[in-house]
Amino acid sequence: MSIPANYLERVYAGVLGKIIGVYLGRPFEQWSHQQIMQNLGEINYYVHEKLNVPLIVTDDDISGTFTFIRALADYGGSRQITPAQIGHSWLNYIIEEQTILWWGGMGNSTEHTAYLRLKAGIEAPRSGSIGLNGKVVAEQIGSQIFIDGWGMVAPGDPALAADFACRAASVSHDGEALYGAQVIAAMEAQAFVEPDINKLVDTGISFIPRDSVIYRMIQDIRDWHAQEPDWRIARQWLDERYGYEKYGGNCHMVPNHGLIIFSLLYGDDNFQKSLMIVNTSGWDTDCNSGNLGCLLGIKNGLATIDAGPDWRSPIADRLYLPTADGGRSITDAVTETYHLVNMGRALQQMEPLVPKNGARFHFDLPGSVQGFVSEESIAARDVVTIENVEGYSELGSRSLGIHYHGVAVGRVGRVETPTFIPSREVARYFEKRGYRLLASPTLYSGQTMHARVVTHSANALPVQVNLYLKHYNANDELSVLESEPVLLAAGESIVITWQVPNTNGYPIAFAGVQVQGTDGQHGLLYLDYLTWDGTPNITLNRPVEREFNRVTRGAGPNFWKMAWIDGLDSRERLADLDYWPEPYRLIQNKGRGLLIHGTREWTDYQVTVRMTPHMCEAGGVAVRVQGLMRYYALLVDREKTRLIRAFEGRDTVLAEIASGWEWGNSYELNLKVAGNRLIGAIDGITVISAEDPDNLYTGGGIALISEVGRIGCEQVAVSPL
Repeated sequence: MSIPANYLERVYAGVLGKIIGVYLGRPFEQWSHQQIMQNLGEINYYVHEKLNVPLIVTDDDISGTFTFIRALADYGGSRQITPAQIGHSWLNYIIEEQTILWWGGMGNSTEHTAYLRLKAGIEAPRSGSIGLNGKVVAEQIGSQIFIDGWGMVAPGDPALAADFACRAASVSHDGEALYGAQVIAAMEAQAFVEPDINKLVDTGISFIPRDSVIYRMIQDIRDWHAQEPDWRIARQWLDERYGYEKYGGNCHMVPNHGLIIFSLLYGDDNFQKSLMIVNTSGWDTDCNSGNLGCLLGIKNGLATIDAGPDWRSPIADRLYLPTADGGRSITDAVTETYHLVNMGRALQQMEPLVPKNGARFHFDLPGSVQGFVSEESIAARDVVTIENVEGYSELGSRSLGIHYHGVAVGRVGRVETPTFIPSREVARYFEKRGYRLLASPTLYSGQTMHARVVTHSANALPVQVNLYLKHYNANDELSVLESEPVLLAAGESIVITWQVPNTNGYPIAFAGVQVQGTDGQHGLLYLDYLTWDGTPNITLNRPVEREFNRVTRGAGPNFWKMAWIDGLDSRERLADLDYWPEPYRLIQNKGRGLLIHGTREWTDYQVTVRMTPHMCEAGGVAVRVQGLMRYYALLVDREKTRLIRAFEGRDTVLAEIASGWEWGNSYELNLKVAGNRLIGAIDGITVISAEDPDNLYTGGGIALISEVGRIGCEQVAVSPL
């Protein structure tokens, strides 16, 4: 099956449909139809402001969908990927009781139950089986809400999508939950090539047993649609025959799957109407709306989303994926689209798409802004507005148009995109609701930013342009750093290059472009791309302004420690880093724990840290960290020092020497990685080196490691070789 010519744009529409649907339904998730009608009325647009909640949220529907599909890339893009391998990806990316899943407990939350099975060594598919977990637990909705990616990597191949869906869903689910996931994935795959809704439904049910509840329910819904034009009347029939009173547990697959098919048929192929029906009908609104939005986006492309109200501007492509791979937590719909498309292309033995030489922000999809908005301040309002436009690109087809209005000396216009958690209020909100926003910054001191800017030929006056960033300071306030301005006349273009200055280890929260005029003029310029590269040169530490003080335990700066991904199992961990005399205290109760920082884009570099093992089985430092189960590490215990490659919870020892450390003494550990070679040093003396013949991990962040015990760590430095 060949990939459709418009595959890229259709996947983008599917990704947008998914996140729009989730953001639309999330504020009133699990409300009944009656509650929704009484308090909100029919849901025709976002209602977050009415309920005083954010629009862009961390959510299991989004983070699970775009995280679990990474197993396909992590295991070489194989069509033979197994449930067990997908289960290992769960253990690699999920931070226990913090990210992706509803942590409702064994036998209560289906996904938490499956996670505990996996953690105990029970491989998928047994981890999600009815035989182990019971029918009610195994048939809840989670398998369906995470499944869209498996449909989008198999365009026009519903059989492959259904097969993938069955394998992925079986990690945590069984029975009817598998069938519902297969139907959705198969329909989404076929939607790339089939415009007829009824034929899509025929395709979906062709992969599940005719005697299944899902199959019978879909046939009933089709019959109701044929005889009753009023969706409100037919919705009552669905509730009476397949509602929550019939199918128990916390959130059963059957009723919610029924609402997706129901709303698809009654929605008249209209994006807004379909999402109105599925959200107004109640139950698991964000899940159902996300699946349906994705399917319609794939089927009808960007035009179906753009035909109604402005769904796209409020979200500006933004989404969060909090996982153990923290450098990808702050992302956008375009970035995730290219990940999916390149997985789909790899399955067809096609080369990956790399727009504008791999630029991080390239705007090369229609309407895309990749998180860019005008600066959020009163002074900046109406100074700049943005839009995606055709042209003004050397290597692509589109750019970001920046209209500036009345800028003059002392008054600037800025457009920016987040590179880290955007505010303390956002972070605190997510912690309260159960899905934490764990993230490392994507941009660091020592790296080099590049941007190509073009001015419009009709501009009346020259304009000053420069790059800027905002980083947090000791008081969790944003400080601005700017490159030297460049004066551009009408019709000029330039590539601005700027090495990011030292922020003293404080995380960078925003990056963007600033424009300043000379005479209050109006004009237009274009951002072709914005990107960065290179190795960070950073020292990570407790802020120098913050002294050790037991009295003020837990008070003071937060973002310096929030930039670390906490994979330790002790409750006495990051929350108390203001309390301990050392800036980082690693406490692990069982097995191995990691405190992770950085991004996949880090390749060849060195990391240095001074460690004091107070009492532990082993400890050390890791490089090219790609999650909790995938990294290289220098590990030291009381008898030996090792270089290891971690994979699926197992270590491959690349080198070992019979020399260890003594508890209570301090040691400076340094680990260098270049190509496939690792070099470890202790107290400035090289003691061990090795090569990974498979060169399994080519990029990733760092981690501080403790095995069963406590280790104190001083400042951490990452630098070029």
